[in-house]
Amino acid sequence: MNVINYTQGVLQYIPFFYVIWSDDLLSYSEISVIKTAIHEDETLRKDDQDILISWLNPKAPPKDKELKNWKKTITNSYIKLVESEVHPLTTFCQKLVCYYHADCPFNVRLKDIEINLGIQPNHYKHLFDLEVVQEITSNHYDSSKIDLILKGKHTTVVDDFRKVLKAPIFDWGIKRTKEEFREHVLQQVKFLAKEGYGAMAYPEAYGGTENMPGYAAIFENLMYVDGSLAIKFGVQFGLFGGSIQKLGTKKHHDQYLTNTGETKLLGCFAMTETGHGSNVRGVKTTATYHKETDSIIVHTPGKNDNKEYIGNALHSTMASVFAQLIVNGKNEGVHAILVPIRNEEHKLMPGVTIEDNGYKLGLNGVDNGKIWFHQVRVPRENLLNKYGDINANGMYHSDIKNPNKRFFTMLGTLVGGRICVARAGLGGAKKALAIAVKHALKRRQFNDSIKIQEDLLMDYPTHQLRLTPAVAACYVYDVTLTHMMEIYSDKSVVDKRKIETQAAGLKSIITWFSNNTIQECREACGGKGYLLENQIANLKNDVDIFTTFEGDNHVLLLLAAKGILSEFKSEFNSAGFTAVLKLLGSRLTDKLSTINPAYTNNTDKDHLYSSKFHKHAFDYRTRRLTYTLAMRIRDYVKKGIPSYQAFLKVQTHLLALGKAYSIELAYTTFTNFTETIEDEKYRQLFQKMGTIYALHELRKDASWYLEQRYISGTKSKAIRSRVERLSTELRPHIKTLVDGYGIPKHCMNAPISKK
Repeated sequence: MNVINYTQGVLQYIPFFYVIWSDDLLSYSEISVIKTAIHEDETLRKDDQDILISWLNPKAPPKDKELKNWKKTITNSYIKLVESEVHPLTTFCQKLVCYYHADCPFNVRLKDIEINLGIQPNHYKHLFDLEVVQEITSNHYDSSKIDLILKGKHTTVVDDFRKVLKAPIFDWGIKRTKEEFREHVLQQVKFLAKEGYGAMAYPEAYGGTENMPGYAAIFENLMYVDGSLAIKFGVQFGLFGGSIQKLGTKKHHDQYLTNTGETKLLGCFAMTETGHGSNVRGVKTTATYHKETDSIIVHTPGKNDNKEYIGNALHSTMASVFAQLIVNGKNEGVHAILVPIRNEEHKLMPGVTIEDNGYKLGLNGVDNGKIWFHQVRVPRENLLNKYGDINANGMYHSDIKNPNKRFFTMLGTLVGGRICVARAGLGGAKKALAIAVKHALKRRQFNDSIKIQEDLLMDYPTHQLRLTPAVAACYVYDVTLTHMMEIYSDKSVVDKRKIETQAAGLKSIITWFSNNTIQECREACGGKGYLLENQIANLKNDVDIFTTFEGDNHVLLLLAAKGILSEFKSEFNSAGFTAVLKLLGSRLTDKLSTINPAYTNNTDKDHLYSSKFHKHAFDYRTRRLTYTLAMRIRDYVKKGIPSYQAFLKVQTHLLALGKAYSIELAYTTFTNFTETIEDEKYRQLFQKMGTIYALHELRKDASWYLEQRYISGTKSKAIRSRVERLSTELRPHIKTLVDGYGIPKHCMNAPISKK
């Protein structure tokens, strides 16, 4: 028998105490769990219980000498800790007792501690100077079931589409010239059109299934093939075809939609101008009605008033042109007009000039160009006239009398594009994470002098913290965007203004998140992530532009914040601002209420993990930012400062509100979704991902919460530590989680992502 200074009862608890006191997060709830186990442990003598309880006093922690004795006792046993055991730490304790004592039963009270505290091998394996028998991943969860939860009612559509992507035309390869790349992407788009996916969002009469949510679901999968394919596909069928579908009437649908869905008609979406990028209302291109010839003359008035960055510009034969519609000398605001830009021989039409934008940072498979129009004449019928029309007598008419409302109604039809851009960005982030995580599960680096093999990158807490919160955030944003598209596509929701606010904010935070995540993945893969063959570099370059097209993110956040302030019930001028304040007052009955000190300082695990706490924190931030912003603007207006200038003075405040609102929206949408998951095991997994998302977001904005005294410094530290712990707890399941994204295996062809 080996010499030992501890009784059998005390010895079996020593590995747990060694782990617990090596962690600075010993909370009162954890102490309670351990005390309960000790008191209910019938294998312990009274003096054993007294010793163990004495080691649970945070005010008088065990001496360093005691900790060294614990470590020596563990180290001298030379017992291997096996990660793959059902209850690894409890089993390790059992083996430890077996080594020093003859009798060593499995102690269920230790198992209870291990389960209730959520102690995972990665919490403690670095503490033992022993080889750890490792399992790279756990099979506790099934990635196909997770994927099924995300796909929901779109499962059949998505699964069928993923099978189509197995065609050789979608095999990934490096294209050295933009001409070669563009031609390849064009053929891919035509291939998908033949399979029926181009017309998917269109009515059945035009070859589609009118399934916009399904279209958005498959759109993300295009990013798994190539970013240029996703954007080219979106321009042809979503923007060009979508403008005909959403802004045109039956005559336009009959003439153009079927051919667009089949790529017999290639089109582009000519909205953005060099001089007026995000300011659509201020575009300079004119569309003047000429009564004598019953036609519309489209014209670019100045050199910098050309259409810019127009995708599909080199391949298209028609453009959906956004211009100031002038009828009988009156500017009726921005409308869309279909303008032929090339003839059957693919030569430019008279008065049309197009230049290639050339090479870009990314998306070089998309043919972006500049377009000028010089007195280009088209028939009156080419006006997409759902919201404004010119009758046979040459008179303008619209059922929406208010020009501002008419303008935003037209733009509201394009919200689906913003959701799809966010979806594409999210797809890029998912693929980058899948590559980085799989690399980290096979790449080893560093160890100490005792361990036989080097540690996996994914087993380092810093690496877990870099990737795991982002892995979880992808689930939050996936669920949120799916929900947003369902609402946008719901025909019973006539007023789309609220969804426009939501889409503007979500597109901003998600595309920023995607860029930041892909960059983190690139760095996490080191030099391997820099190689084109491993695809993260392409994802980084392609997704970069998502932050500024379909609306610059800063501009969109300003739009979202203004929508939040007014709920679209005021035009934001000094005369109407009183109504805004009244509206806010009715919503902010508990504004600026003092937070209870016990709440501010609460670091208990159950509290920090509570969705009630997360929701309150997000809601408090949104409401306080809303109220203080409104008060600032009111004060400026009272001083006689014009409302426009007042808004300029509070732009950074507006951006903060837009971000806060969007994060709260995403979290609330996700938590509502998790409640619908019937399988308890997977519901708890999704809830844990929601928890790490919430705490990570709170941590990122900790300075604001500290300034508002909503949390204390101690609570801020506890939140940070809990994010780290949750990242470690999800480590055994990290491969399952990225596999749960459902990225087809034939699209995961980066060498570093393979075994």
